[in-house]
Amino acid sequence: MKLSDSVNLRDVEIFAARIRLETVRQVGKRGFGHLGGALSVADALAVLYGGVMRVDPLSPDWQERDRLVMSKGHAGPSLYSALALLGYFPMDWLATLNQPGTRLPSHCDRRLTPGIDMTTGSLGQGVSAAMGLAIAQRMDGAGARTYLFVGDGECNEGQVWEGALFARQQKLDNLTMFVDNNRKQLDGRVEDIMDMGDIAAKFTSFGWNAQSIDGSDTAAILGAIESAHAAAGVPSCIVLNTVKGAGVSAVENIELNHHIPFEGDIFDTAVKECESVLAELLASKGGA
Repeated sequence: MKLSDSVNLRDVEIFAARIRLETVRQVGKRGFGHLGGALSVADALAVLYGGVMRVDPLSPDWQERDRLVMSKGHAGPSLYSALALLGYFPMDWLATLNQPGTRLPSHCDRRLTPGIDMTTGSLGQGVSAAMGLAIAQRMDGAGARTYLFVGDGECNEGQVWEGALFARQQKLDNLTMFVDNNRKQLDGRVEDIMDMGDIAAKFTSFGWNAQSIDGSDTAAILGAIESAHAAAGVPSCIVLNTVKGAGVSAVENIELNHHIPFEGDIFDTAVKECESVLAELLASKGGA
């Protein structure tokens, strides 16, 4: 059965809208945080957790599950939102993001949060960890897959490209890497700091099956994942061309929106926008 036969894209769009809303609420509760790069991966997370990945929220440590490594660890809030919405932990945990004693730290920690498969945050290191997981899955023979998220700025790290060579040598066709190509990093635009050029072409030259798509188009994301699954004997890279802060106008329009103060009017406006989008999607589903 094709993924497109088993995944309802309207439900995925609604899930993405819920992820954005809860991510905005999380960061707003704290008053500041890594919001831009968390929002830009919401659609891809919704596709993966909305029917692609083999997981069980009631059994987070199920040995045969698919794994997800958020190497760009500052996108943790969006991953937390997805996991909470699926029932991995209570929704009220989201209000404790990065607070003293929280189980939802700024960067993902597998020892603290149910559903987090790998501790990340030191950029580039999640790449190596994901490849280790993919090799272990292949040895287990259960057919499980590993999905890996890196940022375009993170691709400045040499460890990413060492990993690219390693994964091709090991023929890790159960590994799919998503590059969040939102064209911004910590202190500016990627093209001004270390221009990555055509990222998909680079991975192709390293022997990967590489695609470049609209990272906010859930149908395109699903189709790219299907193509990745069909690529035998090689790892796959899906470059998600996104907008940093995607789906929240007030955040999109901030030039340096990697880590921002987020309270008062900008927070209130963002919540209303996210609630409006979600309401429209729910209404359209009801009328279908």
